[in-house]
Amino acid sequence: MTRDHLATRLVKGQAETPDGQPLTSPIYSSTTFVFDSAEDVRQYQQGRSRKYLYSRYENPTVVEVEARLAALDSAEMGLLFASGMAATATILMTLLKSGDEVVCSAAVYGGTVHLLKDVLAKFSLTTRFVTLEELREPAGVLGSRTRMIWFESPINPTLRCVDIKAIASTCRAANVLSVMDNTFATPVNQQPLSLGVDLVMQSVTKYLNGHSDVTGGAVTGPRTIVDRISKTRRLLGSVMDPVAAHALGRGLKTLLVRMDRHNANALAVARALEEDNRVARVYYPGLESHPDYGVAKAQMTGFSGMVTIDLGTCERASRVFDRFRIVKRAASLGGVESIASLPVLTSHWGHSEQELAAAGISPGTIRISVGLEDVGDLIADLKQALE
Repeated sequence: MTRDHLATRLVKGQAETPDGQPLTSPIYSSTTFVFDSAEDVRQYQQGRSRKYLYSRYENPTVVEVEARLAALDSAEMGLLFASGMAATATILMTLLKSGDEVVCSAAVYGGTVHLLKDVLAKFSLTTRFVTLEELREPAGVLGSRTRMIWFESPINPTLRCVDIKAIASTCRAANVLSVMDNTFATPVNQQPLSLGVDLVMQSVTKYLNGHSDVTGGAVTGPRTIVDRISKTRRLLGSVMDPVAAHALGRGLKTLLVRMDRHNANALAVARALEEDNRVARVYYPGLESHPDYGVAKAQMTGFSGMVTIDLGTCERASRVFDRFRIVKRAASLGGVESIASLPVLTSHWGHSEQELAAAGISPGTIRISVGLEDVGDLIADLKQALE
């Protein structure tokens, strides 16, 4: 699919009503749907009907946006969830069972770490956290009970990158599922399924919606796997609400143009900060100084809007953080507004010193989600904050 064709698919609505095709897809806020007869219900339960039964199962508004997400990822099927963590939990609970082992990158979103360690461990699911260096030789991290590798690239918040194709092909050869969180890159900049990954999870709260007003998650992949996850979603009730799905669908229409601006602004900010000797280190996959620049360049078409800096100490990072004027102090990322967070106080709060070190996070780390403002204004704001 060409980039121009992808832009067309994102803008074009697909839903139809009995009275015709609206320009924008309607919101079906009904919790339940009416059948004409017992035979209609029977046909639905047997999979021989396109009707809807109950919005916890399927909803026309949600299904329409799921189809666009699947097209965006070049996937057979997509599902929407009430949050990225709901998507993560539903995937893990569907595809793993007591006694299985999941190998997870130690450098990964903090919420994923807590879910695996604090919740799923109670159900005898074993998690083995591995370093980035170990992931460079993925065959070496697989054990006899390993059923899944869960990883990110670029990684939150250090923006380190791993060889997606190498991990995916190793997993396929060993009959192990590979699941990747593609939230930071987005499908505009990176297509993990085309690189061999089995499933892609994304927090649509971030770039896919892009306006900081929808919480949600998504999974895309082959129908044989995603359909199993759909059945678990029905039971857990982790489906996205149709009103949120409609807002997400609207955000998707501008995804390509937004990502072009995010990519350009972030690269300019990263270059400006790299030249500033008051910054100990700048992490951005599009910089040649980034340790994984070659890997990122080989598998990404753009480097997204996240820039992470290290100022050495928590005290100095806090002082700079408090001086931002245009950049807002908030959790999350991927909106049109530039925001910054201190990972040790947000995404990785509660992690031990050893866990922070394994994730590559120092107390002086600031994660910046570069928005769509004038890039000169953003650089000036960051410079004055560093004074």
